[in-house]
Amino acid sequence: MKLVAVAVLAGVVALAQGEDESWLRWDAVRAQAIGKAAYVQGRVGGIFDTRLLKTERSYNYKLAATWLHGDVIRATGRTLQLVQRLSDENARKLVAEASAAGDTVVMVEIDPREGSGVIPNDWSAFLQPATPRGAEARAVRGESRPELRDVKALAGVMRRNYDYDRFWVVFPLKHPDGTALFGPGDDGAELVVRIADREGRVKWPIPASLRR
Repeated sequence: MKLVAVAVLAGVVALAQGEDESWLRWDAVRAQAIGKAAYVQGRVGGIFDTRLLKTERSYNYKLAATWLHGDVIRATGRTLQLVQRLSDENARKLVAEASAAGDTVVMVEIDPREGSGVIPNDWSAFLQPATPRGAEARAVRGESRPELRDVKALAGVMRRNYDYDRFWVVFPLKHPDGTALFGPGDDGAELVVRIADREGRVKWPIPASLRR
């Protein structure tokens, strides 16, 4: 099993070396700007939901999310390279390891407000093209992958806020029938997080790298 994983990683590194490697020359300001642009904040549940307060759950949750698409992975890898004085080869390996995690990854951060302060285990996350409320969404469900917390280039560039619990969620970029998640007419992506009977949404522009 380990040999297979090494072979896959080696293949990803070889592929990355054949692509544009201009990210290896980004300065710290540019890398940080790219990484920070993928960080958004929101809330799950209404701000005045106190009348629904129960001891076994929070009445709402602070929400933050970082879309760890290819540009953000490279920005994180470059930041680590500059801070830790890594060689280009080691930076490539960090980026390749993160890129092999799945089609696309979102780091979801949740902070329960008053109430139990506990995040239910059955919370869920969906990625979809930005959709008006009430319209039919073309969403895919994400899979929480706790082991990805050890992948350095999937940590993003933002300083950790320890009030939030972190989750790494992997999403497919195709529906089960093979159609792409994002089509030519889609101009934004939306993350929907559901906890108990509450829902929150955050949005990003779709990066050019995914449109290609």
